[in-house]
Amino acid sequence: MTADPAMNARKAKHAVIVAHPDADSFTMAVACAYSETVAARGQVAVLRDLYRLGFDPVLKAAERPTGGAFTPAPEVAAELEELRGADIFVLVYPIWFGAPPAMIKGYIERVFGAGFSGPTRAAHLHKPTHELLGGKQLLTFTSSGSTTDWLDAQGAWLSLQTLFDGYLARTFWMDTPDHVHFESIVEGVDEKLVRAHIEEARAKADAVCARLARELARPA
Repeated sequence: MTADPAMNARKAKHAVIVAHPDADSFTMAVACAYSETVAARGQVAVLRDLYRLGFDPVLKAAERPTGGAFTPAPEVAAELEELRGADIFVLVYPIWFGAPPAMIKGYIERVFGAGFSGPTRAAHLHKPTHELLGGKQLLTFTSSGSTTDWLDAQGAWLSLQTLFDGYLARTFWMDTPDHVHFESIVEGVDEKLVRAHIEEARAKADAVCARLARELARPA
């Protein structure tokens, strides 16, 4: 009898990185719903709650890539170990003043960018060159108090897609990014709408889990 390759496939790993100062926020609810769904599907979710972890987003002078040997700070080394082997990186954050929170930007600079000076020198190789992120999936969940149309009218939505999502994917040699946005999340928002959005996050997690399971079950 031929063994089912799906039975021998390793479990997909999802690195969920969330930034919001309020533990009871909509942002945190989305991150938790995604992570819970992943676990329920038998895959691995590593939730990095940056505010509760007390992550320091400030890049230090010694952490800048200068061409010499690089040794990450202990907290950065710990994060890199937590993320190692992830198949998808999920960013969850609110849009503040048309951009991601400083905590997210700092995490990208200190952790994603640890010892990495960018793809320019290796661009001619036409293959992923980032050990942690190269070839991996990038999924983003965001929310805003304004509408997507208003963000678009200000140029903020296009900037997020091109100068953040797309730029991160190109810089770190990641796959084409995916972005789910929830608009008009304000104080007193209808609970039915919140529940619907949370279910949307769960459905997205379901779809991602199914896709990763298929990919990991393919013969090498």
